Amino acid sequence: MVNDRKVAIVGCGFVGSSSAFALMQSGLFSEMVLIDVDRDRAEGEALDISHGSPFASPMKIYAGDYKDAADAAIIVVTAGAAQKPGETRLDLVNKNVSIFKSIIPQIREVGFEGILLIVSNPVDVLTYAAIKMSGLPESRVIGSGTVLDSARLKDALGAHLGVDPRNVHAYIIGEHGDSELAVWSSANVSGVPLHDFCEMRGHFDHEASEKRIADEVKNAAYEIINKKHATYYGIAMSVKRLCTAIMRDEKHILPVSSLMVGEYGLEDIAISMPTIVGRNGVECRVPVSLDEDELAELHRSASALKDVIDQVDFNA
Repeated sequence: MVNDRKVAIVGCGFVGSSSAFALMQSGLFSEMVLIDVDRDRAEGEALDISHGSPFASPMKIYAGDYKDAADAAIIVVTAGAAQKPGETRLDLVNKNVSIFKSIIPQIREVGFEGILLIVSNPVDVLTYAAIKMSGLPESRVIGSGTVLDSARLKDALGAHLGVDPRNVHAYIIGEHGDSELAVWSSANVSGVPLHDFCEMRGHFDHEASEKRIADEVKNAAYEIINKKHATYYGIAMSVKRLCTAIMRDEKHILPVSSLMVGEYGLEDIAISMPTIVGRNGVECRVPVSLDEDELAELHRSASALKDVIDQVDFNA
């Protein structure tokens, strides 16, 4: 049985603990189990967060083991080696695939039947690894993908145009990393094509602005890591947003990483595309309009990921 009021988080580093803090305040769940190889760390985080219960909805928060997560509605996996200054997400592959070989089989062995949400980096490769190792239907294994990247794009465009970023509709797709791309051709502000809105606000050098903003979004994590050594608040809010879409069966469209099965000419690879997300996980990819250059960039991004996947042993 799946307990719709229960969530589990594997990994209590900065991302895991920040995600736990965000979910504690969300009101989505009444029970949360924290799992970490450092049991003391998990117990400390559980105690610290639970002390805020009088200021939020009641929640039982405790450190536990994989058997405690067996009936969770969602398991959020944030465990893995941290990205260091000067290190790309793809540099983390072999280290974190090895870590997943000790995590995902344990999730499988306890009979977990909920949604597996992968947040660890490189998220696309690790989402693919989790699909291969978990035995779960591919629709129930979701990577956080470019949800945060797309939020960064909306924030940057909102600042550029002097408009609420919630009115900006634009996606980052492809790899969550160096080969990601912004879909400019279908971007709009409350239904107004992006270029038209830019000109209405006095911006006419579209190509230069797009390049600057895309680079700013792509390099945002590196800038944050250089300044404070880790990123965690933005991704924690992304985790909360994803869990909300799942648990409330919103059918919300989010650019999550999931297994492609022929869409856009891509298959046997996990990559981020706009996707309808609901209580059962991935419902379907949304056929967002791409121009020829964007489609070519998407295939280059997929090829970069495929090259990495082909060199990794996913046998648990």
